[in-house]
Amino acid sequence: MTVSERYRQAWEGYWRNTSDAPGEAIWDTDPSLAAIPHLRLLTPHADTGLPIVDLGCGNGTQTRCLAAHFPRALGVDLSRAAIDHARRADTAKVAEFEQLNLTDAEAVRELHERLGDANVYMRAVIHQSDPSDRRPVAEAVATLLGRRGRAFVAELTEESKTVLREAAQGPGGPPPKLRRVFDHGLRPADAQDVEVPELLREAGLTVLAQGPTTLPQTEYRADGTRIDLPARWFVVAPGTAPRRP
Repeated sequence: MTVSERYRQAWEGYWRNTSDAPGEAIWDTDPSLAAIPHLRLLTPHADTGLPIVDLGCGNGTQTRCLAAHFPRALGVDLSRAAIDHARRADTAKVAEFEQLNLTDAEAVRELHERLGDANVYMRAVIHQSDPSDRRPVAEAVATLLGRRGRAFVAELTEESKTVLREAAQGPGGPPPKLRRVFDHGLRPADAQDVEVPELLREAGLTVLAQGPTTLPQTEYRADGTRIDLPARWFVVAPGTAPRRP
């Protein structure tokens, strides 16, 4: 299976028209609000001696943070332009980046063969994928984990649609960073709440822990308040993996 050309071009266009400035992408939040608190949820369940793969890494902000906590950090993204951003931003060369289509099962298996079992970090990928691509994305997580890996998965909830709609209806219309998301045909919060845990289970994954959260954005409403999108997080393991005490 391959992603649709519409989806691929939407992301290429978005990243080609995004500057290298930190926070220019609406989801390019500081790791203190993303990877760091997420690691506190993941690491009690994970073997931190394994590498970690950041799925949908974008410009690599979270990947570079993850590299300080694992022996090897690899960020992958469908968009070549996003990978170019990530490599330019990683001036200290602490992480690795490569283009990968998560719906390409053979390419995902090849990556697992190169890395061995790995931990996975995936923030807000399933919810904006085309419906037919969501199960392959969940299956890619399972493939990369192998037998020993653990994954942190955070996805927007349906409530996020209301938050985004209200933000877009401000006096001046959508704020600039949100407007660019819409202009490039991206579809945030497109999955139903029940869909994500079902996809994880269908991929053979066991949910070890979960809970509500928000995904802070780098955009603000007209009244100056930050847009924080309602989400749910999951720590998952291969279906046959024992729970860590």
